[in-house]
Amino acid sequence: MKSLLLILGNARYFGPSWVFASLNILFGTWAIYIPSVKESLAINNSELGIAIFFLSLGVFSIFPFASTIINRFGVGKTTWYGVIGSSFAAMLPLLAPSYYSLMAALFIFGATNGFTDISMNTLVTEIEKKDKAKFMSASHGFFSLGGVLAGLGSFLIGPLDNPVLHMGMAVLLVLVVNLVFYRKYVSVIAAPIVKEPFSLGLFKPLMLLGIISFIAMGSEGAIVDWSGIYLKEVSIAPEALWGVGFLGFQITMTLGRFLGDQMSNVMGSVKMVALGTILAVAGYVLVLTVNTGLVIAGFALCGLGFSVMVPEIFRIGGNVKGVDSSQGVAFIAGTGYAGFLCAPPILGFLAENYSLKVCFMVLLAVALLILMATLSLKKRPS
Repeated sequence: MKSLLLILGNARYFGPSWVFASLNILFGTWAIYIPSVKESLAINNSELGIAIFFLSLGVFSIFPFASTIINRFGVGKTTWYGVIGSSFAAMLPLLAPSYYSLMAALFIFGATNGFTDISMNTLVTEIEKKDKAKFMSASHGFFSLGGVLAGLGSFLIGPLDNPVLHMGMAVLLVLVVNLVFYRKYVSVIAAPIVKEPFSLGLFKPLMLLGIISFIAMGSEGAIVDWSGIYLKEVSIAPEALWGVGFLGFQITMTLGRFLGDQMSNVMGSVKMVALGTILAVAGYVLVLTVNTGLVIAGFALCGLGFSVMVPEIFRIGGNVKGVDSSQGVAFIAGTGYAGFLCAPPILGFLAENYSLKVCFMVLLAVALLILMATLSLKKRPS
């Protein structure tokens, strides 16, 4: 909780952390209106899936250029520009008059979100370096908090009965708070580094981090997508408990991120990733017991494990020797998003052809791969 108090007590740290919350407020508000958009444009599930793919395509399209833009204009300025861009782009999908305009709107929304994601993680990395303070994990906790705020906003769907107005209120909240605090981070620039020529020795740590990011974010997405179905179909839980696994996962995810920085100060980033993996492995073991109570506890334990992994991977990636922090963060974000996108269809194939329990056996196996990767990282300090 020390990093949370640091954020709440100092505008220099609250400003960047609010950017994390902002991104998920905007994305979460869009997400709760997906059924409304589908209905208003009279599109089917397949067409909706293709449209959402364009959001992902937008995210990936910005990764090759983000580092260059961030280094040219400064990470503080690009974070602020990213907030502005994401805020206005968030309005576009709800204003789209046709299916094809929806695809274009989601592509722009994805690109601005991807750019802001890389900028804000790079910003926190640079402030941590300059101030010798750790708040990356707590900043990701604010991202989770933004999702909670967006979820609470779902109670406004009925009273407002106006998706555009609702999103406009979310955008106003995001912009007003950022307008108050952006001056605290807008002048931050990435510290110059001595770049090393490309070599396999330099690329290997990034590749290992990319593998960890791919698996970790893919596993997060899998639990979000499949926990309720697992409780319903495999654990045969009563209907009232179908959503409890997801809830436990989100609660421990948020709490873990607020506690993670203090533990990282004591243990170091690589050991934190290893500890998170061990907790996730233990969680999967409980999930595979099929007992409803243990399954719910397992999902909660997975949330605690994964909560510290992604922030620490970004932290390590932003400090790899001989690599710009923005390049390291962009690479990890790209591989992480790839995992997030690839996991649902892969696990869907396994569930359709084998069983949902087999899916979680596979997730357990790849979690063990993360543990092996951390052992290799430990031998190569950044």
